[in-house]
Amino acid sequence: MATIFSPWKKCLLTAYYIATGPQRRQWHHAAAAAGRAPAMVVFYHRVADRSMNDWTISTRAFTRQIDWLQRHFDLVSLEETQRRLRDGNTRPSVSITFDDGYADNCEFALPLLISRRIPLTYFVASDFVTSGNPFPHDCAAGRPLAPNSLVQLRSLVSANVAIGAHTRTHADLGKIVERDRLRDEIVGSRVALQNALGCAVRYFAFPFGQPRNLQAAAFHLAREAGFAGVCSAYGGYNVPGDDPFHLQRIHADPEFIRFKNWLTVDRRKLRGTQRYQYQNSLAGADGFGANGFGGHGAAS
Repeated sequence: MATIFSPWKKCLLTAYYIATGPQRRQWHHAAAAAGRAPAMVVFYHRVADRSMNDWTISTRAFTRQIDWLQRHFDLVSLEETQRRLRDGNTRPSVSITFDDGYADNCEFALPLLISRRIPLTYFVASDFVTSGNPFPHDCAAGRPLAPNSLVQLRSLVSANVAIGAHTRTHADLGKIVERDRLRDEIVGSRVALQNALGCAVRYFAFPFGQPRNLQAAAFHLAREAGFAGVCSAYGGYNVPGDDPFHLQRIHADPEFIRFKNWLTVDRRKLRGTQRYQYQNSLAGADGFGANGFGGHGAAS
């Protein structure tokens, strides 16, 4: 989520962004020439101009970001992102995703992306879109917000929007120790959405998505279930040669200079974000109970 950004910090970051501009351009040119341009993934939650909270971005800010992304990047699907990670990437690219499933997104953000033919993956927590109940974290904040309805999601499917699974109950998968419950949250959400929408659900995104909210067993279950890929949310870049099954995502910060600083590749963040290594789990064959970081954190 976005953090408070004071005017002096904004000035400092703006100065840093301008000062490192030539270095960034040189790095991007060299990376593209070598077929190693970054294939990034950003995520939003809610786009609206009312009931603003830490996971809502205004329609104006959203439009500004999309306009800028279209000018500077290839905007591609998650499937294309994975292909570029496997085969090489000669131009920086961005995939757009949404988490949770808020009804407000159907008023402005999603129609904008659909009208511009911009690919996106829309991750929803299945229990809330089937029941119509608001998310507990919104209720706790005193602002219950409507989730997407199945009618809205079916309309998105008809518009070629890819629907992804985001667990049944927006659960913190890092805390679940029962394998059956973990499977139900991951695989059960996919089954519920496919049955309700009549479409394939190929991708999964971890709720919260920080290192403490992940565990290796969840990655292995998702792979065994046939998901094409999974998404975290702790920041980080994807470059050719990285594991294409696990896509690191960058929060679409409403503060435009922070958004640009991430997407033009801040070398400090490139070096400082540690990729989650679920493949190397030491907690048994399925990795159950392992955090994947060997006790080390990651920059977010």
